[in-house]
Amino acid sequence: MFKGVPILSIITFIPALAAVFLMMMSHLARPEGKIQIEKNAPRVALVTTLAVLGLTLLLVFGFDTTTSDYQFLEEFAWLGGGIKYRMGVDGISVLFILLTAFLTPLCIISSAKSVKSRMLEYMVAFLILETLMIGVFCALDMVLFYVFFEGVLLPMFIIIGVWGGKDKVYAAYKFFLYTLLGSVLMLAAMLWLYYYSGQVLGAGNATTNIAELSKLDISAVPQVFLWLAFFASFAVKMPMWPVHTWLPDAHVQAPTAGSVILAGILLKLGGYGFIRFSIPMFPDASLYFAPYVFWLSIIGIIYTSLVAYRQTDMKKLIAYSSVAHMGFVTMGIFALNMQGMQGAIFQMISHGIVSGALFFAVGVIYERMHTREIAFYGGIVKYMPMYAAVFMLFTMANVGLPGTSGFVGEILTMVGAYQVNPWIAFGAAFGMILSAVYALHLYREVIFGEVQNDKLEGMKDMTVREIVIMAPLVIMTIILGVYPSLITDITAVSVDALLAGVNAKLAGG
Repeated sequence: MFKGVPILSIITFIPALAAVFLMMMSHLARPEGKIQIEKNAPRVALVTTLAVLGLTLLLVFGFDTTTSDYQFLEEFAWLGGGIKYRMGVDGISVLFILLTAFLTPLCIISSAKSVKSRMLEYMVAFLILETLMIGVFCALDMVLFYVFFEGVLLPMFIIIGVWGGKDKVYAAYKFFLYTLLGSVLMLAAMLWLYYYSGQVLGAGNATTNIAELSKLDISAVPQVFLWLAFFASFAVKMPMWPVHTWLPDAHVQAPTAGSVILAGILLKLGGYGFIRFSIPMFPDASLYFAPYVFWLSIIGIIYTSLVAYRQTDMKKLIAYSSVAHMGFVTMGIFALNMQGMQGAIFQMISHGIVSGALFFAVGVIYERMHTREIAFYGGIVKYMPMYAAVFMLFTMANVGLPGTSGFVGEILTMVGAYQVNPWIAFGAAFGMILSAVYALHLYREVIFGEVQNDKLEGMKDMTVREIVIMAPLVIMTIILGVYPSLITDITAVSVDALLAGVNAKLAGG
């Protein structure tokens, strides 16, 4: 369909070009023109992100699910010395590109009313962020991946630090420093891999090609140190317990759309990194450290679920819930089997939709009452029945109710973990019970009961704009819950090839 067309580069850089266009127009315009440009910035951003979504849907429809090879390949000279601009997608990465393209227009629609100042700069930051996020999932060169992977910190740092809550600067710096420091070790490991590839492939043939590096046989001792270096970055990005403490602060202070992208996409970069780098490149170390990852995952699931129950701020509760759900992802990835890996990918996609919807839902009532304190609310089903129904669906999906997308990922990861260690699966099942406790507690306190606060009198139900935002999320949550093969059919061949390569290396070692 796109033969000869650099479709991945087009999808990746359209938002950045739109951001440059907005900045140039603002710079060249007269003072009265700048006001008009600021007013139209959300429209430009929305049209741009919808165009990206349309092209991404065409990409997915044109994707060949019968092969594990990278598709829509692009390769150009870049920095020299084997470092090239390489782009391509497989059955794993193409879904994360679609998730990014799906959530971003919804964030733009949400922000058009909720953001009260510097609208043009906000839209520019979001457009650049979309380019960097999509670039992470397209990059097939290690250096290019690192540029995109670290680049996402800058616009998100600005979004939190400028448009966040009262402690926005503290939260922005904590987010930036945690994630940046973890990635310094990964950069050192990447440099070692580049040097090592030159030794193995011959002088002058050193490469940063991710596919080629995945084929290299690295001895066990270097694998341990390399695995730990990559783990330092990816674990913080997810984030895993106990390096998760930056996330609740970032979520609470970020604007609604910032929280949606943070939970929906940025947390997935860590899981994607484990799948793209840690598992195929360092299989012996992955197998060795898998039991430790399992226990960290279970502790994270149980501990953060208990902490979530004690929260008084709705966004903070959902933030801790996200940490718990990412525990299922790491558990599934390091089960190193088909069910676990498929479940981890499905869980990441589902969580991106469900957690994003929950943060949108919190934003709906925050815009009306300007508080996220759980105790402030109660009985709003009386005034907002449609909102109550939508919130109920996403609460059930967050719990993992059968028939919703949340169930599929969690049950698959537990099946995969059970094959390796039944006790880990039991621990995860206990975590699912705890998730029902805190999620239903939140729903009961906010939606049901008697109206105790006079300020809630006459709250308006969901507007047309809010329905437009929520409707696609509702549809996808139900469709993926009853028809999960929409995801698993696309990922199956790529996951199978990944595990086959890992098992071949383990057998050879």
